[in-house]
Amino acid sequence: MSQRNIFMAFLRCGLLGYGGGPSSIPLVHREVVVTYKWMTDEEFADVVALANTLPGPLATKVAGYIGYRVGGVLGCANALVATVIPTVVLMIGLLTTLARFSEYAWVQGMTRAMIPVVAVMLGTLAFQFLQTAAKSMPRWVVGLHVLAVGALTVFLGVHPAIIIAGLLLWALFGDKIWRKGSPP
Repeated sequence: MSQRNIFMAFLRCGLLGYGGGPSSIPLVHREVVVTYKWMTDEEFADVVALANTLPGPLATKVAGYIGYRVGGVLGCANALVATVIPTVVLMIGLLTTLARFSEYAWVQGMTRAMIPVVAVMLGTLAFQFLQTAAKSMPRWVVGLHVLAVGALTVFLGVHPAIIIAGLLLWALFGDKIWRKGSPP
């Protein structure tokens, strides 16, 4: 293991991981588990699951943790820089170009057309998560969760962050509270 390997592994993921964190996770898996064998499939799945529960971009959380685990604080910084540099450079270039041509109708149409594309991508990701959840839970439980979250956010106006925080607290402490109220 060297710092150069950490940098190159995450730079490749940053360069080729088009579409954000979830789309770059298979690339990170290939580098971390297959190419460099820094962790097993199970350990990598645990890292991704934990990273999904925390706020912020998925790819940077995974890169930071794996970099730290493999190369300490310097490895963490190295992995984060390698993951973020391609995005920063591309965003500066694209935004500069977009600003130059923003008055053109084709640019305005392109930016308006991206909204449904992003909505479909997020919907697809949510559907895939639901399919994964359905494998470990009965379908009626998954459906009930979807209806409950939808009702809370749409009809009652509860912010999704509050729901997520409540679910995390329930996951952490619900079992202890549940057992406390049940008979011995």
